[in-house]
Amino acid sequence: MVDEAALLGDYVARRRAGDKDGALAAARGACEAVPESARVHYALGEACVALGDDAGAVRAFVEVLKRAPGWADAWVNLGLARYRQGVIEAAKMAMREALRVSPGHAAAAGNLGALMRISGEAQAGEALLRETLAQAPEDYGARLNLVGDLLQREDGAEALAVLDAAPGLPREPTALRQWHLTRALVFLSLGRPGEVRAALAAFLDVGPIPPALAPLFHWRRVLLAQMEGNAAAALAAAEAMGATLAAMGPDAVPEHRIMAHYDLARFWSGLGDREAAFKHWSAGHDLLRVMQPFSRAGFEGFIDASIAAFSAERFAGARATNRDDVPVFIVGMPRSGTTLCEQILAAHAEVHGAGERVALGQAVRELGQTPERIAALDGAALDAAGAKYLAELHALAPDQNRIVDKMPGNELYLGLVGLMLPGAKIIHCVRDPRDIGFSIWTFRFHGEHPYAHDLADLGWTMGQRARLMAHWKSVLPNPILTVALEDWVRDFDGTLGRVLAHLELPPDAGCARFYQVARDVRTVSRAQVRQPVNAKGLGRWRPYAAQLAPLIAELEAAGMLAGLPSG
Repeated sequence: MVDEAALLGDYVARRRAGDKDGALAAARGACEAVPESARVHYALGEACVALGDDAGAVRAFVEVLKRAPGWADAWVNLGLARYRQGVIEAAKMAMREALRVSPGHAAAAGNLGALMRISGEAQAGEALLRETLAQAPEDYGARLNLVGDLLQREDGAEALAVLDAAPGLPREPTALRQWHLTRALVFLSLGRPGEVRAALAAFLDVGPIPPALAPLFHWRRVLLAQMEGNAAAALAAAEAMGATLAAMGPDAVPEHRIMAHYDLARFWSGLGDREAAFKHWSAGHDLLRVMQPFSRAGFEGFIDASIAAFSAERFAGARATNRDDVPVFIVGMPRSGTTLCEQILAAHAEVHGAGERVALGQAVRELGQTPERIAALDGAALDAAGAKYLAELHALAPDQNRIVDKMPGNELYLGLVGLMLPGAKIIHCVRDPRDIGFSIWTFRFHGEHPYAHDLADLGWTMGQRARLMAHWKSVLPNPILTVALEDWVRDFDGTLGRVLAHLELPPDAGCARFYQVARDVRTVSRAQVRQPVNAKGLGRWRPYAAQLAPLIAELEAAGMLAGLPSG
């Protein structure tokens, strides 16, 4: 008779001794001896994780769940392995399964909240994390993830309050180290260098710096040195960060590795070292490309299908009967000025800025997903869909005459807008495509942006989206106004007048003071829209023209640079 306990004991002993290969061999032997045991497959999954074999871990935890589908920890570990493989949606699904079989499971809720943030569901993720902490204040993972959300929104004061509300410090060393690193980042955001130093000292007191956390530690040293005006110390810390980045090891959180590259790129760019900056931006995109593969054929097929399905003849046919003029869609490529346009309009007394809503994309998925199916909807279906959309929209600001949805990607779904919301108005934001491309390349965007991780794909995608927008402008019955970022810089008053006339709104002096409006802006443009319009964002691509050659070549091929200065 096989002694399963003895086999698992051998595995545990080897693991505790630091013998990772021996632990893997012991777990495999146990799986061969008692293949129907969920526990031995779980041990194999742990052993694979320790060696950085995520594919092996996925296989092992799948075997666990075949035998014990209600094992929540196995679902969590499967989700983490899928995350490290870059399959974010599968990771989220696994976390949701863990919560289904074990409601309130702390690790599942904390991880799901973090995954939702990096996949573009920031508000829903934050709500989940707050709900989790209300039920389990001792859940340090959820607490730190919530603090991360708040720091991303530049709300250091609330982030500190969330930390201070914890019932003591974590006991587990890794969690304690992450606690101190997070606390240092909070104090950096608040401009309190003494407390930053204390948090970093507390981090070192826990013990030797694990390779997976070393770049995070050194980045905080960079920021502290910059805060104190010590350029030499900042340079030394950045060099140490770069040296430790390659040695993070397989147990490093993928997002930590990605952000380390973006942080170093920003540092070197600030010093004018374009080669070093671009090297790190490229490395960050290389990691993201694994998580978000892009298909030119698939995207071009969608554009072609949209143009074919939504013809002028189709818009002459069945449409919804509502004529509600409250919806306003601001569309365009990311970094084209959509956030600025919304912020200016949100300062108007009759306008509510609703931010980047997912409602239109959800409607597309619910109504058929493909352009052909959406275009085939009859009047009754469009009336029902329009009524649902408008009810949810009006609930956001019942007393406002215009409600703005500035999800840039909605330009892909304007065919549905034309059929479902005949009274909606559209603003299309544009900018020098080289500046757009460079700006996209230099930011860590959350959500799905698979086209963004290769410069040639990025330029090609901008050409395809421009082709689709040209089609919408030729066939959509809804009025579309094009606004260039340069227009705001060169003639703010005239541009504002055109925009308000397009939306049939009276003048409002508050629009000129848009940067004073306190709103929860959740895009990477949050800092820019809190200052008056300026020309800082124009021509930023020029110093990087050589590195951006693949992007520029695709833009030229698409005819997008005609009439623009060459350098």
